[in-house]
Amino acid sequence: MHRLLLLLCFTLSLAPAQPPGTNYDETKVPKYTLPDPLVMADGTPVKDAAMWRKQRRPEILALFSEQVYGVTPKAKVKLRTEVLEMDKSAHGGLATRKQVRVWFGPASDAPFMDLLIYLPNGAKGRVPAFLGLNFGGNHTVQPDTEIRVTKSWVRAKGNVATEAERGTGSSRWPVDMIVKRGYAVVTAYYGDIDPDFDDGFKNGVHALFPRTSSANEWGSLGAWAWGMSRAMDVLEKEKEIDAARVVLHGHSRLGKAALWAGAQDERFAVVISNDSGEGGAALARRQFGETTARINTAFPHWFAGNFKQYNGKEDTIPVDQHMLLALIAPRPLYVDSALEDEWADPKGEFLGALGADPVYRLLGMPGLLVKEFPAVEKPTLDGSIGYHIRKGKHDVTDYDWTQWMNFADRHFKRAAR
Repeated sequence: MHRLLLLLCFTLSLAPAQPPGTNYDETKVPKYTLPDPLVMADGTPVKDAAMWRKQRRPEILALFSEQVYGVTPKAKVKLRTEVLEMDKSAHGGLATRKQVRVWFGPASDAPFMDLLIYLPNGAKGRVPAFLGLNFGGNHTVQPDTEIRVTKSWVRAKGNVATEAERGTGSSRWPVDMIVKRGYAVVTAYYGDIDPDFDDGFKNGVHALFPRTSSANEWGSLGAWAWGMSRAMDVLEKEKEIDAARVVLHGHSRLGKAALWAGAQDERFAVVISNDSGEGGAALARRQFGETTARINTAFPHWFAGNFKQYNGKEDTIPVDQHMLLALIAPRPLYVDSALEDEWADPKGEFLGALGADPVYRLLGMPGLLVKEFPAVEKPTLDGSIGYHIRKGKHDVTDYDWTQWMNFADRHFKRAAR
């Protein structure tokens, strides 16, 4: 039964429900006008990089906080860490595996997340790292029997993880391929940070902060983003990892969270969203595939309460997702899609990236080097904004990982010049 529940979790992330009436016809996309990321709310044009940094960027960030994801608490939480296990000969000697428990606070019963870290052996100096959350628990990332079963695994009340799920998500985490390229792999189970069901925000890290009745309170996406930043806090103290070269990535709902984390936390050197769709990289105003009303109905705990007022009224949202992507600037940003994943609106994801381009240009960066929706598996890697659409469905594949590492390689080598 538990194995079936976990497989259901993966199935939900692979093939989201597509209700009758969903629009997959480009001719039925309504006419829309995107808010200009380079025009202040009062109509004043943004003239230079300084004005972007000091005025427009904070204004956009505040709008996403108040109207979409909720306001992230500013109170600091003191982290405690403990190395639970380390093996310097993991994966046939390719990597060193570390499992680090991170408590969110000093109390003995504080909530925690377990970081699973793979470091490439034989590296000279500190290594860059890919950081991302996983859907099923650390023990699902690889079939390795030394990885601890994630005890906080819960998708609905009463469910727990078992040995039967070990390695079931390994296709999304090609550790051998990644460490051979010289990158560390860092992951944690997203449910350690906040359970992915509507429990009134009583569990996970939400319980650490007083909650009010305000409609701008943060939801689960905000909590997962916060957890990624706490993982970054830990990586800054890992002597084997170069904290200046941490690539933040996420798939589906965790792609949404990665973008929101990268927008708020400028320590992440590169930000990647894979099939992130509505509330991620895709433009809400297109109303193609998943819509604002659909996501707020199916997942009422993901966003701030304020976001629900825009159900069926996407043209009234004071922001759209190109502005979220623009908050990553001038850091490298990569957006990717899957041909058969219409629910996530691949063209809308591309247009979100294209809409962020003017901000990158203002900041002196090359932005997105293509202006038309590209052919399948013809990645754009050389600009500050990268993009690809690949064959297949809503998933993470070796093709995706190859392009991500190629993109990161280019930018890290460029920065080192």
